[in-house]
Amino acid sequence: MKTVQISLNSIDKVKAFVNDVTKFNTDFDLVSGRYVIDAKSIMGIFSLDLSKPIDLNIHDDDGVDEILSALEPYIIK
Repeated sequence: MKTVQISLNSIDKVKAFVNDVTKFNTDFDLVSGRYVIDAKSIMGIFSLDLSKPIDLNIHDDDGVDEILSALEPYIIK
């Protein structure tokens, strides 16, 4: 499992993010405080506080590099 911080501070970014993660056949969790939601759930994402960075847990060890390059626009360095 790999964890990165992402920023989803606009509606367009959330929609694009969900479209990008659904292309992969792996599980993604978003963690904000004590809440953990499925990153492929657009309704779940909108229930989080999107004004702060969110932790993205990627449950895949093999294709992590490909996933990270696809999610580059959302990752906070």
